[in-house]
Amino acid sequence: MKNFLTLLVFLMIGVFAVPFSHAAADPDPATLKVALLPDDNASAIIKTNEPLKEYLEKQLGKKIELIVTIDYSSMIEAMRHGRIDLAYFGPLSYVLAKQKSDIEPFAALKRDGTTTYRAVVIGNVAAGVKSIADIAGKDMAYGDVASTSSHLIPKYMLAEKNLKSGVNYREHFVGSHDAVALTVQSGRAQAGGLSQPIFELMVQRGTIDPAKVKVIAVSAPFPQYPWTMRSNLSPELKQKIRTAFLTLKDKQVLKPFDAEGFGPVTDKDYDVVRNLGYLLKIDFSKLN
Repeated sequence: MKNFLTLLVFLMIGVFAVPFSHAAADPDPATLKVALLPDDNASAIIKTNEPLKEYLEKQLGKKIELIVTIDYSSMIEAMRHGRIDLAYFGPLSYVLAKQKSDIEPFAALKRDGTTTYRAVVIGNVAAGVKSIADIAGKDMAYGDVASTSSHLIPKYMLAEKNLKSGVNYREHFVGSHDAVALTVQSGRAQAGGLSQPIFELMVQRGTIDPAKVKVIAVSAPFPQYPWTMRSNLSPELKQKIRTAFLTLKDKQVLKPFDAEGFGPVTDKDYDVVRNLGYLLKIDFSKLN
């Protein structure tokens, strides 16, 4: 837990050292800068989301520039400084960004008729990890420190079983959901945590061998990744953006998200994520 706090303090100091201000931000820019999650190679993400760019340009009547930052923290910083107008955050990175940025969530990924999802804890079969209790004394892989489903949720799942980082197991941050699964499969870590949909997709693609890696625990449902926008965009533009996402049905646009569409969300939906900080004895508001 101490290591987790140290990492978050470092993140917050590095990202939030300068007070935010959007006074000079254009409420109706000719080009909208749209940030996507840095979960893969930047050029690949931008290429895959070309249909999204074309769709938004048509619906909003504006030029769209897709942006992929280095990691979650740089994405938060870019939003804080007003260098991006729309951003697709993870739940925790949204909560962190919201503390110092004038932004609002308006839509979340919808799959199987719901805007919630689950995280999983996985174990290396050869290492004999069949339950969370088996992680004691072993290595646990997490993704990004600011990730909800590849860090915060699985860490809470272990804490519920009285396993604390640095005390009962060793934690390692490997950067992404994919990297977590591959690290566990290789045996470099005997267990890991990540998004259930991402893990299932890796199994479907053959990237992960289910004979080598098994799901040992599934979390309660949590709100999906939110699309957010600068709150000081013009009311007319904000409504157009909401409508564009909430009425989106184009399968080519939705394919990269593995979604059936997007559903409405508000900031209050993410209180459950903030509550995880409380349950893990982490007060985000005091880490500024």
